[in-house]
Formats: sequence, C-alpha cells, structure tokens
Amino acid sequence: MKNLQWKCKQFQQLDNHQLYELIKLRVDIFVVEQKCPYPELDDKDRYIDTRHLTAYDDSGLIAYARLLPPGLSYADVSVGRFAVEPSARHQGVGTLLMEKSLEEIDKIWPDSAIRISAQAHLGEFYEKFNFIKVSDSYLEDGIPHIEMLKQQ
Repeated sequence: MKNLQWKCKQFQQLDNHQLYELIKLRVDIFVVEQKCPYPELDDKDRYIDTRHLTAYDDSGLIAYARLLPPGLSYADVSVGRFAVEPSARHQGVGTLLMEKSLEEIDKIWPDSAIRISAQAHLGEFYEKFNFIKVSDSYLEDGIPHIEMLKQQ
C-alpha cells in the first residue's frame, strides 16, 4: 500500500481545492457510478461538528468518509459517504479508511456508539469492524440498505 496522507477537517477548514475534490469523488461514485440521480450535497456537510476524513496519495484524493456527530442523522455518531476511488479499490484502502474513521471518531466522540446506513451488500465488510445488523433491508435512493450499530 502506498503511503497515504490523512486529513480530518471541519467544513470551514477545507480549502476550495479540497472541497472540490471530495465533492467530485462523491458525485462520481454515488451519483454516476451507482446511477443514483439524487442530490449528493446536504446541510450535514456544513454542520459545525461534522468532520470530513480524506486520504491522499501522489495522484490526489483516493478515499473519503463523512463523520457525523450524535443527533444529526441518528442519536448516535454516524459515518457515511464512505468512498474509495475505483483505481484504489481491492488494495486495502477501504479497510484503512474504516480504521481511520473509527480512530477519529474515538478521538472526537470517545466511547460513543456508531450507527450507519450501509449498502446491504457491504454488511459483511462492516461486520469485520464489529458492526451488527439492527434492521431489515430497506431501499435508500433505490439501493438496498441495512442499519448497523457498533457499540463501544
């Protein structure tokens, strides 16, 4: 695995270039690749306690996750918009992204439970990090999802 540079910032700390890169990655994956013609941006991005976790290699931004404080999406902390650049997939970047997300969450919101809305086909991936399925499958933007919870 290449040496990755990790950054975890609030919206106000992102410069124009960083903001453009993370929006482009999210739109490329969640709108274009997954064929979901739904708005990708929401006010949760700008919320003061939201964190934007990014990973860069020599080619630019290759991974991103959005960390949400308790009370914004769920009563619990949440991580979402989990994205890995297609050229960086199947190289362990997703695992590193989740490990770093959990590490950052523990620093910012220690001992907090984490609740996610996971694409159903990725349930086993999240189970590796001690998330458990807590809902039946449901559709979100036309894609099957499950709610999962990780207790601290």
